[in-house]
Amino acid sequence: MRKPVVSFSGGTLKMLAIITMLIDHCGASIVGPLRHKLPDGSQLGDFCQIIYPHMRNIGRLAFPIFCFLLVEGFLHTRNVKKYAFRMFLFALISELPFDYAFSNQLIRNAHQNVYFTLLIGLLVMMGMSVFEYRQSITRFGNYFNLLMQIAIAAGGLWLAAFLHTDYNYKGIFLIIVLYSLRLDRKLQAIFGAITISWEAVAPLAFIPIWFYNGERGRQLKYFFYWFYPVHLLILGFLRHVILPCVLHLN
Repeated sequence: MRKPVVSFSGGTLKMLAIITMLIDHCGASIVGPLRHKLPDGSQLGDFCQIIYPHMRNIGRLAFPIFCFLLVEGFLHTRNVKKYAFRMFLFALISELPFDYAFSNQLIRNAHQNVYFTLLIGLLVMMGMSVFEYRQSITRFGNYFNLLMQIAIAAGGLWLAAFLHTDYNYKGIFLIIVLYSLRLDRKLQAIFGAITISWEAVAPLAFIPIWFYNGERGRQLKYFFYWFYPVHLLILGFLRHVILPCVLHLN
């Protein structure tokens, strides 16, 4: 069989998600506030007004890719408990940088970072898989296993909504859809795109996902984990320290 002309490894998809996320966060943390602080009619102000929505739209590609890679990571990890612990640890590490980058408060309980969303999605998959592969010789037992999977999924949706995690319960629902359709890439792409279609540009993320070749590719594991809190900390510093100084000098 001929190899496809275009294919992406997991490492390539992860880098694509990181780049689009960075563009989005630069827009939300720097360009967004800047466009409100610059005087009307200034060239830089007009430029910020134009570029801001495009930066946010580009960023919509990141989350579906991260969700897809989370499902792949769950299916192929050697130790899912360590995987979940790392996710929990970096969710805690990232919370203060997340609040610092996107608000005027150092601690803001109204919105939690995306690591919490991915962690809840991972826990949901762990719970569903227990009952998914549990064998039963009775019809009642099969119904019970199905009901337990539904209950675990519903619990994950509720928890994300309760904690106000990034992408909320909608993010968990996307993870559940991608996990449930993991055996058919075409259905994954179609229904994943439908699930995230409430964000206009986000379904386009399933184009590179469609070309995923099943290979891990280059894995800079701890770079990917640390990039999220570190870049948020830098953006927060730029927003709250550097940007006011520049505006004051002008």
